[in-house]
Amino acid sequence: MILASSGVRQGHVREGHVKGFTLIELLVVIAIIGILSSVVLASLNTARNKGADAAIKANIDSARAQAELYYDATSNSYAGVCTTAGTGIGAMTTGAAAGSSATVVNYASAVHNVETATQAVCVDTASTWVIQAPLKATSGTYFCADNTGTSTVKSAVLAANALAC
Repeated sequence: MILASSGVRQGHVREGHVKGFTLIELLVVIAIIGILSSVVLASLNTARNKGADAAIKANIDSARAQAELYYDATSNSYAGVCTTAGTGIGAMTTGAAAGSSATVVNYASAVHNVETATQAVCVDTASTWVIQAPLKATSGTYFCADNTGTSTVKSAVLAANALAC
């Protein structure tokens, strides 16, 4: 090591060599940054899907209260509660469907047939209603609620003639 006359320490630079990073060092750093960013993005996508599921569940839970208000307003009948217009819970079905990128299927009767697993379903009769929408985070699962107070995650779509979860 050479000391300059001013007492400042000089580095170990050989004549003809320039300080800096080698190409290998730069490539290693870029690879590490790439791996870390892919882990973060994967976690972010999972969190986004879980957030969408929370929105679906909140919409369907809100539909329960709205259905009871509808029941009181229509002389103690749930008939028509699944319609998309007026004071029915169809808007909640639409909101739940939007969270899971599903299409909405509103049934005026208890007889229904879900063609695909990407449909939100609402079924009503005069004495009961049931609503179900696919969840986004776990493929093949559905959130279901009905007029009995049941709210549950199911692994199958509503069966034909289903009036409860």
